[in-house]
Amino acid sequence: MAHPAANSQISVDRDEPIGLYVHWPFCKAKCPYCDFNSHVVEAVDHPRWCAALVRELQTMAARIGPRRVASVFFGGGTPSLMEPDTVDAILSDARRLFRFNNGCEITLEANPTSVEAKKLDGFRDAGITRVSLGVQALSDDVLRFLGREHTAAEALAAVRVARNRFENVSFDLIYARPDQSITAWREELVRALDLGLDHLSLYQLTIEPTTPFHARHARGEFTIPDEEAGAALFEATQEIMASAGLPAYEISNHARPGAACQHNLIYWSYQDYLGIGPGAHGRITNQHTRGLAKIATRTHRAPSIWLDRVEAHGHALVDDLPIPAEDALIEATLVGLRLIDGLPRTRWRALFGVEPEVLFAPDTLAPLIEGGFLEVDSVGLRATAAGRQRLDAVTARLIQGACPQAIVPAPDRAMVNSTAARS
Repeated sequence: MAHPAANSQISVDRDEPIGLYVHWPFCKAKCPYCDFNSHVVEAVDHPRWCAALVRELQTMAARIGPRRVASVFFGGGTPSLMEPDTVDAILSDARRLFRFNNGCEITLEANPTSVEAKKLDGFRDAGITRVSLGVQALSDDVLRFLGREHTAAEALAAVRVARNRFENVSFDLIYARPDQSITAWREELVRALDLGLDHLSLYQLTIEPTTPFHARHARGEFTIPDEEAGAALFEATQEIMASAGLPAYEISNHARPGAACQHNLIYWSYQDYLGIGPGAHGRITNQHTRGLAKIATRTHRAPSIWLDRVEAHGHALVDDLPIPAEDALIEATLVGLRLIDGLPRTRWRALFGVEPEVLFAPDTLAPLIEGGFLEVDSVGLRATAAGRQRLDAVTARLIQGACPQAIVPAPDRAMVNSTAARS
């Protein structure tokens, strides 16, 4: 990533809360559809990994200063393979280094195997407040196809265990699977909704280039629903979940009012987040530079190299550069339009100093609005239901007309926002 010009600095409220992401890179087995930074190893030196994660956290905290933390997210990999003592050590140090919001959301991703479910008491005692279970399907045949190590019965048992220990529980399901009909998917969703949770994440199966599924799919071993069938499944999902009182608040996430995942809202609103652990990304505001330039960070992906570098240097950063204006505008657009409500005008102004209509060329924005794919009003800019159906194409077209030169330089941002507030 190139260094930005002076006028690409991004002004963000100094007291705006951040998210903290902790990446645990290890899994018991690699799922054939997964392209995340996850690794299967025979044994993990838990005390050594605990010490390294805490050390990188301390190094990054010293750099960004005493920010407020609104959410913590332990992702992976399979974070439920961590020792609860490791989670406790990280959270204890994070509370010492940062100011935690009252009611700070602290999520841990977990696999619903019986072994990992038994550890939930320890995670609760360590400070976890929210659990996200990787159920993925409620059929044993489908779970085997997806390479999952749990059964449907184990998954349902894990959900019950989690609900007895945490007020906030979510789980993931994957749809648009081979030969899946709308009727079958509707029945599966009804079973999931019967569990009475306030949040569900529902993802369409995608074939990622680096995964075993990619090779198998290319050989014709299985097919997934085509674009038309996938769109019908997506529409059915929206209708079923909305009728059940869990409408989408993001293109793949559904929740009852007030139950949205706060950590992911930080990502999608293009707020600051700090990432530690192998391959973790961050977007942090450098409060020691005039104009508060937002910085992109990324640590080394390989667990062994990450571990060695943290022990030697206190961190394993491989990317640590200011974000150019054009890249910042693209990133904010890509994440913000995933939200059902889009990004409000106040957010566009806070990030870029101008209204959303100024940030995109009229001959790009107008056709997308007239075609019924985007909406712009007094509240902000958002994708319509039709736009969300083809969001990748809509955002790609919108980004082609991005006007980063319209971004107000950060030193002048306060004057612009002050004038907007008085008008």
